[in-house]
Amino acid sequence: MQRPRAELLITAVVEKRLGALPACAHFLRRLDVAGIIDGLCPVRDVAHLTHGQVVEALIANRLSSPTPLFKVARWAEQWAVEDVFGIHADFLNDDRIARALDAIAPHLDELVGSIGAKAITEFGIDASRCHWDMTSVSLYGAYENPDSDYPVVKFGHPKDRRTDLKQIQAGLAVTGDGGIPVTHRAFSGGAAEVSQVTGAMTALRQIAKRPDLLLVGDSKLLTYDNVSAMTAEGVHFLAPAAAASVDSAVYAALDLQSAEPVDYTAERDADKPADQRAAYRVLEDEFTWKGRRKKDPALTMRRILVHSSSNATGQLKARTKKLTRAREDLEKIQRNLGTRHYPDAKKVADTVAVIARKRRVTAYLHTDVGTSPDGRPTLTWSFDQDAIDAEAAVDGWYTLLTNLPADQATAAQVLLHYKGQGAVERRYSHVKGPFAIAPMFLQNNRRIAALITVICLALLVFSLIERQVRQALGDQRTMRGLQPGSNQALRPTGELILTALSDLRMRSGTATSPPVVLVSEGIQARLLDILEVDPTHPRWLDTRFPMCEGHS
Repeated sequence: MQRPRAELLITAVVEKRLGALPACAHFLRRLDVAGIIDGLCPVRDVAHLTHGQVVEALIANRLSSPTPLFKVARWAEQWAVEDVFGIHADFLNDDRIARALDAIAPHLDELVGSIGAKAITEFGIDASRCHWDMTSVSLYGAYENPDSDYPVVKFGHPKDRRTDLKQIQAGLAVTGDGGIPVTHRAFSGGAAEVSQVTGAMTALRQIAKRPDLLLVGDSKLLTYDNVSAMTAEGVHFLAPAAAASVDSAVYAALDLQSAEPVDYTAERDADKPADQRAAYRVLEDEFTWKGRRKKDPALTMRRILVHSSSNATGQLKARTKKLTRAREDLEKIQRNLGTRHYPDAKKVADTVAVIARKRRVTAYLHTDVGTSPDGRPTLTWSFDQDAIDAEAAVDGWYTLLTNLPADQATAAQVLLHYKGQGAVERRYSHVKGPFAIAPMFLQNNRRIAALITVICLALLVFSLIERQVRQALGDQRTMRGLQPGSNQALRPTGELILTALSDLRMRSGTATSPPVVLVSEGIQARLLDILEVDPTHPRWLDTRFPMCEGHS
């Protein structure tokens, strides 16, 4: 028999999605996000919500079900936001969210610094090594009258190749310990990456409070001015030299067999037999960097010359592929000489030039274009094997530059430090993936800067959750049940953890019965235990829940 409509409505609100909200609330309280924000941006006593509460709700939204700002209130209705955070959905309308973003925008540096420092002390994070990188965020809208006090939306060189859209840039620094994003900054869309390093270095030193800070970055970290500033401040740096800055003759003169093997296994090779894993070797010498001006002091640093067998294999494959394609293109021309496609020598020469550029074989392609006695165009060509062999001789080599003293890190240890750079790139992939920071539209650049901070704080919580689970596993490294419908043992990532908790639900309480948490999978109980979130005696609710019930 069909139930009355009233009964259907009651049933619809009896259960709400809980997901990872309890874990989010627990970590946000440990970080004191709301307290720090409210200290910087107080509201009137008559306000329904503080700015800190609004920001915590926005962070929870990004970690549970990212939505546009005008849909956050609807999300809060469907999820147990009021039960977990004490926030009624009606108070999370887009006007209130906009006011919160406006309020925190003038205090972003203090806010980020305070929360980053809190994360380091509260969770015992080793911040002696940090990895820095920048990315771009594409935006819809013209933004023709920007607020000059905040990063300006401009056209630039977007990483997502959306050259039709303007962009803002974001810089992120993560720790070597767990890849925790302890600081971030927004930059104008057209800002040069090389000019942002000094500010990032200063912010990191204030947050990490480490005199032995090691800043690791990509090749844009290495400019004479940046290196001078870091050296003057006593900051150690490590970054790869730009490929064009090292003459191939340097690599050609090296003896690979005399290089020191490095005990390192890439994560992608962990399950491969030992003879199929990438092998790394290092040599070391000294490099002196001279400034453009005569008065600029020479900067001397360590140069670590690294050989990667996987890089060598990749470069060999790439060269073989482009040579093969160029050969096919050239043979096609030869077969069609004198036809309407290649009627004369000029057309042949122009097409050959295009092929050389497109296939990137100009360095070793020799051609001779002419005309036969009967007026037909001719073409002979060959690849310079000596040039190919000379390029192959330097395959796999690249250079790292650092001022890290030799008594603090051997050449092999320098390479291991650099290998942690992938952590910051993975965090950016999380921002643009699970957190859905796709091309977005906001009213002004002030709110854009504030929203980037909200998203990066969500990334901080996400990373801390991942780190705590991994630390609890120790040498075990993997867990079963993280992926729905599979018992495969997987290395827990923040995304897998939040997904495993996503169908956690709560049955709302009444005047006579308290609310109940419905745990549907054993993995959920284990994760909540590891994260120190006890739904039977929650820290995130004033009301005590009874024992969790199984729920299918």
